Amino acid sequence: MAKRSGDPEVRARGNPLPRARIVLAATAATLALLLATGGSVHADGNLHNVNHIIIVMQENHSFDNYFGVLPYASGTPYHGGGGKCASNDHTCVDGLSCTRDLAGNYTCTNSNVDDDASTVFAFHDAKYCTGPDLQHNWPGSHSEANYNNPAGALAFSPNDGFVLVNDATEQIDNGESPTDDDTMGFYNETDLPFYYGLAESFAIDDRYFCSVVGPTFPNRSYEMAATSFGHLTTNEIFPPTGGYKPITGTIFDLLDQNGVSWVNYFSDLPTSGIFRPFLSSHLQPVSAFSAQAAAGTLPAVSLVDPILTGGQGNQSNDEHPPHDIRAGQYFVSQIVNAVRNSPSWNDSIIFIVYDEHGGFYDHVAPPAARQGGALNPDGINPGQCEDLSNPPASEQPGGGAQCTISQSDAAAICPGFTATGPYPANCANFNQLGFRVPFIAVSPFSKPHYVSHTVADHTSLLALIEKRFFSLAGGGDTRPHLTARDQYAATPEDMFDFNRAPSKNTSVPTAPPPSASDPGCS
Repeated sequence: MAKRSGDPEVRARGNPLPRARIVLAATAATLALLLATGGSVHADGNLHNVNHIIIVMQENHSFDNYFGVLPYASGTPYHGGGGKCASNDHTCVDGLSCTRDLAGNYTCTNSNVDDDASTVFAFHDAKYCTGPDLQHNWPGSHSEANYNNPAGALAFSPNDGFVLVNDATEQIDNGESPTDDDTMGFYNETDLPFYYGLAESFAIDDRYFCSVVGPTFPNRSYEMAATSFGHLTTNEIFPPTGGYKPITGTIFDLLDQNGVSWVNYFSDLPTSGIFRPFLSSHLQPVSAFSAQAAAGTLPAVSLVDPILTGGQGNQSNDEHPPHDIRAGQYFVSQIVNAVRNSPSWNDSIIFIVYDEHGGFYDHVAPPAARQGGALNPDGINPGQCEDLSNPPASEQPGGGAQCTISQSDAAAICPGFTATGPYPANCANFNQLGFRVPFIAVSPFSKPHYVSHTVADHTSLLALIEKRFFSLAGGGDTRPHLTARDQYAATPEDMFDFNRAPSKNTSVPTAPPPSASDPGCS
């Protein structure tokens, strides 16, 4: 979460009344709802059999980077789809297009062009500590999606700029070899045996995307608030005194209002601290998680944070480059095993997910966001931050706290952008999801060896929490929600059988501990 040394992360509205604009946006969203299908996909059984939802969000890896060769792994229950998995084929993984020889070597055809016009193919990366860090800011990520027209990534996203962007910005090309472009690298079942074991035993979603074509802060903000309220950069992640105050609130506000227990278990910095005071009964050290799981006293909702400051160097366990991927895998294994070997297992779901792609290649185009056809979920455009830090001035475009770098990032791919004026219609907005990221659901309720193809993002987790723990608003058919994004988000319920609990007795693999001698980490 914190900015690291070398980290590359260094509303077209005429009505001046933000509340009125929100009402107009909500009205449009309601009308669109009448024409759209619901946000949930088919679930087997009763969601109310779940009493604990645990979210472990790691850092900065794309789906292809971690699970691109999952359908070819030794002993895998899955097969590849070549980008054409049928919606009802739940043993098909849309990974990289590869073959695997008898010695376990992969040859893949997915590629990007290099700056010397040569072709860089996806390759097995031997390094567990990738460095320097890759490009994943707002302008860079959009250029990775569409190198020639980053602002037009929603209309066309060939994902053709990963090598060119990183060669020009983060990993400068000085005559590198074909396996030096870390953005095109991937890991396999030997590198990540715990993650592959979980993915092959429980349920995954190969259409789970991060929420924004961009870096950590806006994506984690969507995880907690279903909006980044105009922010585009992790350089603004450290909040003003008292925390950021989105106009539409946060999931923590809704949990408190509905009397639902929650805790943010943290290693060094709690991500909820972006919005809430650091001194709170809702904050507990991650060491308390295992004891509470064993005692059967976990809250309804848990957020579990790894070391986010890089305080242990390459052995920091958030998986953010250049940190050892096995350090993160081992950390996650401790959380999963704490639940699996406790009475809490019987009614829990553990979601393992990544905040954003981290600059790593993925071959699937980021799709349009489900938010009722709106350009953004709350009427706030990129770089025109609004919040409740100093109302009413802060409720106007560009009036929100700490937004100057976001304004610069917005302008980088949006000629004609101004912080307060009408937002250019031809510029990127918050109506596109980000790149795919790994997503595993570990639970007794998980359908075994199951691949969901439901398009989801971080706000899908909010939607699931809202559906499980909140009553319908005013006795109607709309659950409490924050913005149009979590209102319309598909919940990943097809991954579960809440009545039969088919994975109740499924064992959890062990994870090798990290080592200072891990490849590329010394």
